[in-house]
Amino acid sequence: MKIQRIWRAVWLNLLFALLIVVIIFYALSPFIWTVISSIKPLNELWTPTVQYWPRHPTLENYRDLLKQTPFGLYFRNSTIVATLTTLVSVIVATMAAYSLSRFKGRFSTSFLLFMIFFRMFPTVLMIIPIFLIMKALHLLDTYAALVVAYTTFSIPFCIWMLKGYFDSIPYELEEAARVDGCTRGGALLRIVVPLSAPGIAATAIYTFIGAWNELLFAVMLTHSTHMRTLPVGLKLFIGEYTIEWGMLTAGGVLTSIPVAIGFMFLQRYLVQGLTAGGIKA
Repeated sequence: MKIQRIWRAVWLNLLFALLIVVIIFYALSPFIWTVISSIKPLNELWTPTVQYWPRHPTLENYRDLLKQTPFGLYFRNSTIVATLTTLVSVIVATMAAYSLSRFKGRFSTSFLLFMIFFRMFPTVLMIIPIFLIMKALHLLDTYAALVVAYTTFSIPFCIWMLKGYFDSIPYELEEAARVDGCTRGGALLRIVVPLSAPGIAATAIYTFIGAWNELLFAVMLTHSTHMRTLPVGLKLFIGEYTIEWGMLTAGGVLTSIPVAIGFMFLQRYLVQGLTAGGIKA
């Protein structure tokens, strides 16, 4: 009986491992197919039957992308906009979330519910008012227009994430720091922010990815080549009658690299930030 239980446990573990492998492959299959398509020559992209692996792998699509299109300019614009959006959103959300966490008033809960209610509005309902505001302020086709539009939707989400994390930090630590001579702002910078590094990192990652991948506002608020971001640049490869699959897949791979690298280095903080904020000390 003991041997049967051991074999049953082994088979269950093998089935569970196989299930995990299938799920991972299913999740990664679109990216794998994009990478494979990006190294196919043009004559192998258009075939009557599906060709899963290129017979003559080439980097021609990447060379054409970098030489024939302003991909580097798109990459620079996305980096600037996503970085500024992340910095502004995290700084503003940190101060707002700290205030809501430490100064609980009559309308604190109502304010949080109002923010999440505002965040639930579809983006398409806000595009026309934001476009008219940017036009009146003469901010169309500028970095400021994109940063303001992105932070409008990212700050409520950041406040919700950071407030839960600040709630998990004991207030006694700040009181001890204030007894030693720290001001409230000093306690925030020297005690709360360092202890909240995982939560802030997780919030920053999600904000950066959202700004990096955003398309609708980037299309509506910019019109010149020198202000286009990566999603808009990739969209230009989709024409009315044809699609430049080679350069489109190559651009998709290059666009995904910064986000993948960021996840590799910040994965530990991301997991800590998403789990620790749900546990109150």
